[in-house]
Amino acid sequence: MAALTSIRTTNGKLEIVNQLLLPHTTEFIVIDTIEQAHDAIKSMKIRGAPAIASLAALSIALHLSRALQASPVPGFLASAEAFREHVEAQLSFLYTARPTAVNLGAATRRLSNVLHASLGAGKGPREAAEDLVIEAKEIDAEDVGRNKQMAKWGGEWLVQQARNKGEPGTELNVMTVCNTGSLATSGYGTALGLITYLHETGRLKRAYYTQSTPYHQGSRLTALELQTLKIPATMLCDSMVGSLFQHHNVHAVVVGADRIAQNGDTANKVGTYNAAVLAARHGIPFIVVAPVSTVDLEIPDGSAIPIEHRPPLEACLVRGALYPPAVNSQGLTEQATVMVTPTGLEGVYNPSFDVTPADLISAIVTEKGVAVKEHGAGIFDLTGVV
Repeated sequence: MAALTSIRTTNGKLEIVNQLLLPHTTEFIVIDTIEQAHDAIKSMKIRGAPAIASLAALSIALHLSRALQASPVPGFLASAEAFREHVEAQLSFLYTARPTAVNLGAATRRLSNVLHASLGAGKGPREAAEDLVIEAKEIDAEDVGRNKQMAKWGGEWLVQQARNKGEPGTELNVMTVCNTGSLATSGYGTALGLITYLHETGRLKRAYYTQSTPYHQGSRLTALELQTLKIPATMLCDSMVGSLFQHHNVHAVVVGADRIAQNGDTANKVGTYNAAVLAARHGIPFIVVAPVSTVDLEIPDGSAIPIEHRPPLEACLVRGALYPPAVNSQGLTEQATVMVTPTGLEGVYNPSFDVTPADLISAIVTEKGVAVKEHGAGIFDLTGVV
C-alpha cells in the first residue's frame, strides 16, 4: 500500500492533512496564506521538523507565485527594497511558529539568502520572486531523496553492528519514539524511514513504538503509518520502555531530531531522553536519524537549544474516536476530546522536547553518512556528515 502523505500540491493548490484528526479521519486542509501555514504549524495540524520546513517554504512559493500573476500588481513588487522588506517579514513570521525545530529556521534562512543574492546581483523584484519560488519548491522536493539515503546509511550501519556481535542481522527488532515517517516529512521518513528500509530489504523482524503522549504521535500517527505499510509492529506506553528492554531482544532505538547541537546533543520529542537512558542501561545502540538541515553548528551543546512548552491544558486532554465506533450524518467517524485530569488542575509540566546528551547516543545519521564518537569520547565530531 502507498505511504501516507503530509503535504500535497496540485494545480497550484497547497493542502495538508490535518494530523490532529488522524488516524480516524483523513481531512485535507487548504493552505491559502502564509498566516494559515503559520497557524497549521503552531497548532500542530502539521508537525515533524522536515514537514513544517516544507510547508513554510511552499507557502512562500504560493504567496509569491500568486503575486506574480496578480492584477493589480502588489505594492511589494514595486521596488527591490519593498520586496526585501516584505519577504523578510514573512520569513520572520513563519519562523516564530515553532522555534525548537531548526529545519524551519534553516529553510527560512536559505530563502533569505536567495533573496539577498538575487537582489544583490541586480535582479528586480519579479526575477527575485521567481528565484525564491524555485528555491522554495526545491526545499520540499529534496527531502524524500535525502530521507531514503539516510535510511540506507543507518540501516546498513545497524546491520553491521548486529553482525559484529555474531548475529546475522536479518531479524532485527527496532524501537522508535514519536512519529518520523511520511507524515513528519515530505516522504519516506527519517527514523521511521530506517525501519521501513530494513523492512523493505527483509531484515526487520518487528518495530516497536511508544505512544508518545500527550499528543500520541506514536499511537495515532506511527501506528497508522506502520499499519499502512504492513510492517509488523507493537505499540507500548511510554512508561513501558524499560520493561520492553528487560524482556525482549531489541537491537536498537532509532529516533529523529528537531535540533542537533555541534557536539551531538539532540533535542527531540519529550520522552526521547528517557529511552536513551534506558537503552544505555541495557547496552542497546541509540541512533539519531536526521537531515543535515537539523544540525545546528552555531550552538555548542544542548543547553543552548530553546525548548518549546505547550499549553498545560494539552496535557490534560486526549482526543480520539468514540468507542464503540459511531458514524455521523456525513459518514465520518465520530470523535471527541475528553479531559483525563481533574478540572482546574494547577501545576502541569508540558515541554514538547527534551535533550539527549551526546554521550548517550551511539550514532548520528544524515544523508551524508554515519557519525560515531571516537573511542572514549563523550561528544561527536559531525564535520564528516554535514
